Amino acid sequence: MTYPALTRAKSTAAALFLVAAFGLTACGPSTSNFPGQPTGTGGPNNPTGERQRESIFGEDGLRLFGGGGSDDAAGSGIGVNSFLWRASLDTISFMPLASADPFGGVIITDWYRDPNATNERLKVTVYILDRRLRADGVKVAVFRQALDERGDWVDARVAPGTALQIENAILVRARQLRINAIEASETK
Repeated sequence: MTYPALTRAKSTAAALFLVAAFGLTACGPSTSNFPGQPTGTGGPNNPTGERQRESIFGEDGLRLFGGGGSDDAAGSGIGVNSFLWRASLDTISFMPLASADPFGGVIITDWYRDPNATNERLKVTVYILDRRLRADGVKVAVFRQALDERGDWVDARVAPGTALQIENAILVRARQLRINAIEASETK
């Protein structure tokens, strides 16, 4: 590309950018008169004249790491119930974590080998499904592998009720955490 062509391309790009920037600044509520409204308070984009800011993140906006709101005990800035989240982490703390997503409510452990059963290993995935502390707000999936004769890990059957036992342990711990939080707030 020659120098004059490059200069022309840069000038055209700058002009398009300025046109787009000026065009977007005109996308606010109109202050022009709308029939039936007092002068300067309404317009075709704002017929009632109310100044209301909307957010793509909803009515409360995006809250990270806490913030005000009526459901602080239920969420505290994360996408799931904070008691279920903490209880899940506490319950499976003996297993190495592979991934933890507090906004999606998914905790995935890495493979864990019990020192007393070295020919098998377990992996757990915990799904927190609700912002409220409810019995159906947590779901656990357990995966098990065993060593075969050649020394390869192969998928094996998980004992029935294992996932339910982990879910119940998480719920018991979450209730304990909630009771502790309530008692702590009452003493203040």
